[in-house]
Amino acid sequence: MASYSVELTRTAEKQLRKIAKRDRNRVVDAIGGLADRPRPHGARKLQGYDDVYRIRVGKYRIVYEVFDDRVVVIVLKVGHRKDIYR
Repeated sequence: MASYSVELTRTAEKQLRKIAKRDRNRVVDAIGGLADRPRPHGARKLQGYDDVYRIRVGKYRIVYEVFDDRVVVIVLKVGHRKDIYR
């Protein structure tokens, strides 16, 4: 199976910079893992969207979209669980 390329939106990059360093490292590791497994155990599909998923990393959430035809994962949002769905 081919490895997916992982891209971050400008919004996701800004949100990632705001996370505390110790938590940011765990989130970055999880984002990197999406290249090998775009739908890891525990990933949930978001209702109302096609191919948009979220994964939990402690109290943070990563919302991303998978494009199987282009073998790309685009991270849309990264943030605390209380703010991410707004």
